[in-house]
Amino acid sequence: MAVSPVLPLSLLLLSLHTRSTASPSCPVSCRCYSLTVECGSTGLRDIPKHVPPSTQTVFLQDNVIGQIRRHDFTLLRHLHYLYLQNNSISAVEPGSFQNQGQLLELALNGNRVHLVTADMFQGLEHLRILYLAGNDITRLLDYTFRGLQRLQELHLQHNSIEMLADQALVGLTSLALLDLSRNNLHTIGPASLRPLVSLQVLRITDNPWRCDCALHWLRSWIDEEGQRLLSSAERRLVCTEPPRLSHLSLVEVPLNSLVCIPPLVQLEPRRLAVRLGESLRVSCHASGYPRPQVTWRKASQGKVVLSPRGLVQELGAGGGAVGGAEEPSEEGRVSLQKAAGERFDPDTGSGMLFLSNVTVAHAGFYECEAWNAGGVARVTFQLAINSSTSSSSSSSSIWASWSQVSSPYSPAWPRLRSHGPAVGSEVSREPLYALGSMAFSALGAATQTAIAVGISLLALTALLLLAMIYSRQQQPDKDADGAEKVCVSLD
Repeated sequence: MAVSPVLPLSLLLLSLHTRSTASPSCPVSCRCYSLTVECGSTGLRDIPKHVPPSTQTVFLQDNVIGQIRRHDFTLLRHLHYLYLQNNSISAVEPGSFQNQGQLLELALNGNRVHLVTADMFQGLEHLRILYLAGNDITRLLDYTFRGLQRLQELHLQHNSIEMLADQALVGLTSLALLDLSRNNLHTIGPASLRPLVSLQVLRITDNPWRCDCALHWLRSWIDEEGQRLLSSAERRLVCTEPPRLSHLSLVEVPLNSLVCIPPLVQLEPRRLAVRLGESLRVSCHASGYPRPQVTWRKASQGKVVLSPRGLVQELGAGGGAVGGAEEPSEEGRVSLQKAAGERFDPDTGSGMLFLSNVTVAHAGFYECEAWNAGGVARVTFQLAINSSTSSSSSSSSIWASWSQVSSPYSPAWPRLRSHGPAVGSEVSREPLYALGSMAFSALGAATQTAIAVGISLLALTALLLLAMIYSRQQQPDKDADGAEKVCVSLD
């Protein structure tokens, strides 16, 4: 039976038409099938374009993608699974996933992400599993995972997390598994785990735990509620410090051995006067265990406020900026730095108050605060500004201004005892030389001598005046007595 040549041609045209409608264009070097796009291990440096909008699963693992931009996934509104593990991603632009409301699983493990913020996950209200293991994350700030109320698994192992804020996990009410193992956590607060009302598995081993009073709650929690969340291996949290408890499991440490030493602050000098335009460095040392953190605040008119131009910088652990060289300061800048190359004992924190090109607005009280798990300690420093270049004239200005300054023992002073700057407060506008009582030892030797001689001369003059007044009052009495004696003798 002869086959008509028209039939194969029509079938071929029908087949080509079906392919063009059922399988849209596919990104170069990728494979597209059904609702899946496979682009793994293809050397991609950016998120590929022309991914079919109906795609539900995208594999982009094992490439060299460096960042995720806001527009990369804008058209992929039906994504359920997105795998980006083992790339070089260091930044995720805020709002990059705002159109992925149906995404269930997101893999970002094995990248170079160092900062995680809530803006990164905006729009992922249905996300179930989030992989962030094997990145460079160092801290989790408050409300980092806000909006992920349906998240069930959060994988954060193999990072460098050393700080977990008390409110970092707020909103994760559906979380069943949290993996924080193999990080740099020294301590963890009870408030951090409190929002996790559905937690079933907690992994926190292989961290350098500091077994002090801050882990007292964890020690008790492991014996009680922690039994159902931690496996037998997970309960063996090994202490790294203090040395006397090193290599012991936290559950083996008696509760009365988990102790802290409250901070003790040393600050010298407590008062100082500098001329306009000069620079100032004041070091605040704090000892205690664990090592206290140190911060400086500007205090004015009975309230703790931001420094001039709002540039007071709070210190991190150990009280100093990590690193060496000090950056040039702009005019009037207030900064807190550790001097280049400085080293401190393990139980000592140090903070440097550095004022560059001081102005009248810098005058007033500053507060150095040190804190650790054992408590808080504060010391005040008083700065006077001298705008005169003459020793004698500056001395008179300083002494004349003493009566204008409030004492730290005045009723307003206790209001300085706050834990942070008052938002919206303005820098004080004290009169020129609004200084505060200044230590005599802060003056130069010549100025001290001049003041001493002046005081002596004033005292001597006052004594001479009193003697003259007294002698004049006595003279009429003597004249009257003499006249009486003459009259008696005549009689």
